[in-house]
Amino acid sequence: MMAEPAAALGIPLRLLAEAPGVSAAQVIPDHTVGDYTDLATLQALVKGCRVVTFDHEHVPTHHLHALEDDGVLVRPGPEALVHAQDKVVMRGALDRIGAPTPRHGVVTDTAEVAAFGFPCVLKTSRGGYDGKGVWFVSSPQECDAAFETAAATGVRILAEERVDFRRELSALVARAPSGQAAAYPVVESIQRDGICREVIAPAPGLDPELATRAQALALQIAGELGVTGILAVELFETTDGRVLVNELAMRPHNTGHWSQDGAVTSQFENHLRAVLDLPLGSPAPRARWTVMVNVLGGTGALYDGYPHALARDPRLRVHLYGKEPRPGRKVGHVNAYGDDLQECLERARHAAAWFAGELGDESE
Repeated sequence: MMAEPAAALGIPLRLLAEAPGVSAAQVIPDHTVGDYTDLATLQALVKGCRVVTFDHEHVPTHHLHALEDDGVLVRPGPEALVHAQDKVVMRGALDRIGAPTPRHGVVTDTAEVAAFGFPCVLKTSRGGYDGKGVWFVSSPQECDAAFETAAATGVRILAEERVDFRRELSALVARAPSGQAAAYPVVESIQRDGICREVIAPAPGLDPELATRAQALALQIAGELGVTGILAVELFETTDGRVLVNELAMRPHNTGHWSQDGAVTSQFENHLRAVLDLPLGSPAPRARWTVMVNVLGGTGALYDGYPHALARDPRLRVHLYGKEPRPGRKVGHVNAYGDDLQECLERARHAAAWFAGELGDESE
């Protein structure tokens, strides 16, 4: 999704693809298939590149340091990116900054979890996403899977309190090396089974003072950690009117996909501008409301959804990823925007369900 704004700006991209035919390889001709955990592959790929950036946080930190030692511009740099790679490192940094977070601590066995207190959430320090590497535990017996994973992979286990939250929010900011920064409207994200299903921009009914606090917090974190590019700060809005930092992501993020059609400058374009230290574009919304709904793979033929969805809603914006559908896999998203939130929700939900094969002709 960075390819489209890159083409418009005349910025050539080179891609390291994890397999032939993956989504980005379908739209970026200059690509190599290789293993991002292999340093020699990375070093060969980046020769002649002005800057290196990422669409996930899993490139080994020591490899990124090695690229920097070779004189390569890595943005965000490894000293910043490690906070999105390792949740234990992230929590330590947020504590030093003074950012509000859930109560947390590293645990090495079930006894330490019991001392921390049930119920709680156990997370792997590295490698978790979309609900993977996360366990909600209420008894010692439920801790086994987490520590078995830790033993098999060498990751640490972080215990966190189960927060009594009203909803989940996301504060997305872009930051350039020069220090210029831009903050998008704070959005509400709706999660099901650990997967982001919907995003509403801006978060409905959010107190303006709390929204400003959340944006300021995201900007502070970006500055303190030296982030270059997009930073997504995933937040809990608590029932007593606070925000707590849940996760960090240093890349274009699912909670910012609404910006492709709902903001003056998308997160993808601003990420490119930031890593190249170009002036940032406006993050202002184009419409009162924008709703993003993810399309999950189902039983239907994905592309058969176009005639119905586009004819029913000419203002709908559809983004499919060229992925083979399978149940629960994110294969695309739709954006609907307008002045009426309920109408936008209905339009986006209907289209996403149609593409997933969850609706038939009777839904006309």
